[in-house]
Amino acid sequence: MIPDYQSLMLPLLKFSGDQQEHSVSEAIEFLANKFKLTEDELNEWLSSKSQKLFYNRVYWAKAYLKMSGLVENVRRSYFRITQQGLETLKENPESINIKYLRKFPAFISSIAGDKKIDSKEESINVINVSSSKTPEEILEDAYQKIKETLLNEILSKVKKIHPSEFEKLVVELLVRMGYGGSIAEAGKATRYRNDEGIDGIIKEDKLGLDVIYIQAKRWEGTVSRPEIQKFVGALAGQRAKKGVFITTSDFSKEAITYASQMDTKIVLIDGETLAQYMIDYSLGVSVQNSYEIKKIDSDYFEEE
Repeated sequence: MIPDYQSLMLPLLKFSGDQQEHSVSEAIEFLANKFKLTEDELNEWLSSKSQKLFYNRVYWAKAYLKMSGLVENVRRSYFRITQQGLETLKENPESINIKYLRKFPAFISSIAGDKKIDSKEESINVINVSSSKTPEEILEDAYQKIKETLLNEILSKVKKIHPSEFEKLVVELLVRMGYGGSIAEAGKATRYRNDEGIDGIIKEDKLGLDVIYIQAKRWEGTVSRPEIQKFVGALAGQRAKKGVFITTSDFSKEAITYASQMDTKIVLIDGETLAQYMIDYSLGVSVQNSYEIKKIDSDYFEEE
């Protein structure tokens, strides 16, 4: 189990207790061995894929120790323990966490920034003492909750539109994903007579070297294997090699297995994936707020 960043603080300070300069990479390797982390745990990423989870927690443990004056940076990616850090180790604390670090004026000053804080108790509230997650993890959790709510709202809206509008939406989405160029040139939503099982056609590329046939089902219930079989039959009738079956619901296991076994290339897109694509390609959604997360440019501040 990957330890939280506060649990890493004391082991990290002890690691630097030899008063030598250590790289962050060395600290990560030492702590990984100490906590007996597996390869899978070491390769677990933050949900944004911006950084590995354990590495992120080590960096934050070191950052808070530095804010408290217990360690200091000596050159790019290297740090060492300070005299204050050595004195702290002599006290032999059972653990070091955010609550413990409030005893250091440097820490209170760092987290306060330009804010006026009248007491140590008030300073604790600036950082969630009980949280085991780093600021990035908290931010990403909040983002995921907002995203999940948006996904549900999109699906709810899409399920209420007219079937013909849903077919046009699907074609527009595929065009935004890079198939065929413009709506006018690349794709069209069409109703075949006798319900041949094809709702749209879109060019695979701007030159129109091949086409993709679309089935769009604005359904509530699970799409089963017989529906996929009918779609495959419709593709065969058009001598088509590729098809996309999109639904607002989901697919049964039998349907997924059947589609994967066909010589004809069949891509299945369920409701959740459809909503995700709409978010990714800004279809039916707009940007409300945008935040940039920045970090120190180590090259700019590199010490000789």
